Amino acid sequence: MHNYNRKLIYLIAILVIYVSCFVGFIFYSVTNFAFTDFYKRLDLRRNIAAEKFLNSKSASQADQWSLDFIENLNNQHEFLVEFDSNGAILRSQGFHQELWDKINKKGSSNFKSGNQFYSTKYFSQNGRKYIVGASAENYFYTHHLAYLRNLLIISLILGILFIFVVSVFMKRSFLKPILTMMKEVQEIGSENLYKRLDEDKYKGELHGLALTFNRMLTRLETSFETQKNFISNASHELNTPLTSIIGQADLALSKERTTAEYQRTLFKIIESAEHLEKKTKALLLLARTGFVNNATAFSPVRIDQIVMDSELTVKAINDKFKIITDFSLLPDDSMRLKVNGNAILLQLALSNIISNACKYSSDRTAYIALGALDDKVFILIKDKGIGIPSRELDHIYDPYFRASNTSGIDGYGIGLPLARNIIKLHSGTLKVNSVVSEGTTVEIELPTYLRF
Repeated sequence: MHNYNRKLIYLIAILVIYVSCFVGFIFYSVTNFAFTDFYKRLDLRRNIAAEKFLNSKSASQADQWSLDFIENLNNQHEFLVEFDSNGAILRSQGFHQELWDKINKKGSSNFKSGNQFYSTKYFSQNGRKYIVGASAENYFYTHHLAYLRNLLIISLILGILFIFVVSVFMKRSFLKPILTMMKEVQEIGSENLYKRLDEDKYKGELHGLALTFNRMLTRLETSFETQKNFISNASHELNTPLTSIIGQADLALSKERTTAEYQRTLFKIIESAEHLEKKTKALLLLARTGFVNNATAFSPVRIDQIVMDSELTVKAINDKFKIITDFSLLPDDSMRLKVNGNAILLQLALSNIISNACKYSSDRTAYIALGALDDKVFILIKDKGIGIPSRELDHIYDPYFRASNTSGIDGYGIGLPLARNIIKLHSGTLKVNSVVSEGTTVEIELPTYLRF
């Protein structure tokens, strides 16, 4: 916070210095122009005065010179000084001797004394030396320039006030959202990784930053939960195929069988072992998400193929399970069914959800609908089972949590949290809607591959 304030003060100081220099430059430029222009006008009147004093044949003609050529300036005077080779004044006309030291005795000169501006020039005629000059009051300098100076000072003060107001506004409009975001981020730790930044609160680039940070938190939360629950997930996922392998082997050894029967048993054991291998790879991939970039293991996959593979997996676990799939919403373009992900992980997630739908339904049936929009693929998995009490819906993603109405049904409360973590890893969403005694609907949305 102090660092931001210090930088803001530096910025204000730079702007104030810039505005001050700009105002000073304007005043200097106008003043310099006023002086230069006025001296040029005085030079003209000085030359006219020289013609009047040195070339006029009569006094009446001399008095008429200034009227014939140009109008007088404010408080205008002309003067003539004759001096000798030693610089001593022999005679003068309209001249104040205190100005003699300021005059160039061998050329022209321009200078200011009080409010009067002077222009003089040396002339030599008939062996005599003269200084002819003209003086006048610069009305622009004494009146307009003073007004301009006051106007610029007021403008400078208003400009500085404007800078302060804009700086405060900028701090509130730009720095405050950043500081708010920093405060929200600092409140997030390993004990509350579920918290997210409010993306709707931020606009522009900050909205994109909040979105990126939330996605990072999602990956961290998924990784953290997966690491923490790895043993439970492994036990849950590996138990079924191991039980199948052991059961097939025990059945084969229970009595003497024909070669064909042994071959069929071995084939089923191999299928269960392959299924076990896939789950093991999936769990190991989940365990590594906290240490390597999981996106490297992603590739374009067809979600309809994932759904069909998940159906086969669920039926292999329990041949009494029924699955009814609706493909009527599928798009004509198969590319819109592709998502960027890992087929093994997605199959693991869908298998858990479909298996739960069958397990908690009295008719052991799960209904699946698959479709696609322009930028996402959606999967609906529905059952007509026992449902989940509304007051318990907030806890369904807690590991080991089981609804109060699931007594008598085997389960560990791990499958749904694991499935949600996998969907999160794929930048998707998983929502559960349930009504007791009517059933449960799981909605899954995944971004299509075309967005990447």
